[in-house]
Amino acid sequence: MITVEQPEYTEIQLTVNGTSVKHCVPTHMRLLDFLRDELRLTAAKESCGEGECGACTVLLNSKPVNSCLIFAVEADGSEIVTVEGLDQAGESENIFRAYLEEHAVQCGFCIPGMVVSTEALLNEESEPDREQIKYALAGNICRCTGYVKIINAVEAAGRRP
Repeated sequence: MITVEQPEYTEIQLTVNGTSVKHCVPTHMRLLDFLRDELRLTAAKESCGEGECGACTVLLNSKPVNSCLIFAVEADGSEIVTVEGLDQAGESENIFRAYLEEHAVQCGFCIPGMVVSTEALLNEESEPDREQIKYALAGNICRCTGYVKIINAVEAAGRRP
């Protein structure tokens, strides 16, 4: 007879995109899966599952993190912002507009992570130089657009009032 252990569950409470959330989750559930499967916030994507591509980037207490590398229980008591939360607040309109105007969007798979990383950078440095932008986006991979247009978009977003 094979015995399969049931997962252990833990209650977490956190703020996601400005909304208080209380949920019981398996202790092994990744933050990415919690956001996508439980809260239906699907802009953060899984691509590599190893923290190499940045497609799953979200803000955890204002810092960009790869949500595929963090367990949901580790986020207990934290504030999470996804790209959907940036859009809801309307505070990141300059970033969205700059990405569109600079033609920095093609397939869109990487863009949520890029935009979240851009938001984190611009919150720390309102007019970053190209080296700061490259460093801030280093954990994000884009296979379609290419980085020149993305870097131009971040520069443009930083120059806007």
